Amino acid sequence: MEPFLSNPNVAYLLLLAGVLLAMLALATPGTGFFEAGALVCLALAGYGIVNLSFNWWALALMLISVAPFLYSIQKPKRELFLGLSIIILVVGSIFLFPSQTGGPAVNLFVAFIASVLVAGFLWIAVGKSLQAAQVRPAHDLDALVGQTGEAKTRIHDEGSVQVGSELWSARSEKPIRAGSSVRVLRREGFILIVEKTD
Repeated sequence: MEPFLSNPNVAYLLLLAGVLLAMLALATPGTGFFEAGALVCLALAGYGIVNLSFNWWALALMLISVAPFLYSIQKPKRELFLGLSIIILVVGSIFLFPSQTGGPAVNLFVAFIASVLVAGFLWIAVGKSLQAAQVRPAHDLDALVGQTGEAKTRIHDEGSVQVGSELWSARSEKPIRAGSSVRVLRREGFILIVEKTD
C-alpha cells in the first residue's frame, strides 16, 4: 500500500479528487458526503506528498486557487473567477511533483485526462449549483395574502385552512367556525393570519 500511495500519479489523482470534493463541499455545504470524501482523499494524498519531493510553489498555487473559487460562489455572474480558479488548480497540481529533469513527474496523459474531467465537472457542477441557489421559489408565498379559502377546522389560536389546493396552518383574532369562508390577511412564516369573510 505504501509504494502505491507514493506513486506521483496516484498521489496526484487523490489530491485532485480531494480538492474537487472540498470545492463541491464549499459550493453545497451540509451534505457531509463531500466533506468526508475530501478528508479521506486529502489524507491519502498527504501521505504521498510527505513521502515524495514536491514543489512548494505548486502547492501554494493550489491553495491560492481557493480564493477565486470562494469569490465566484458568493454572487452570480462571476464565472471568470471560477474558470481562473480551475486553471490555477490544474497547473499547480500538474507541477506539484517534480521529475529528475525538472518537469512534472505525473504522467502527462493522466494529467491531461484528469484535468479535463475535473475542470469540466467543476465548471458544470458548481455552475449548476450556483444557478439552483439563486432561483426564486416557484411558489410565491406572499401571493397568498388577499386570497380566499375555506376553514377546514375551527380557527382561533390555531387551525387549518385550504387556500387554493393547499392546506395551511392558520390563526385568527376572532373564532371562525369550520367550513367558513376566510381571507388571508398576512403570513407569519408558514402560518396564515385569516379573517372570516361574508
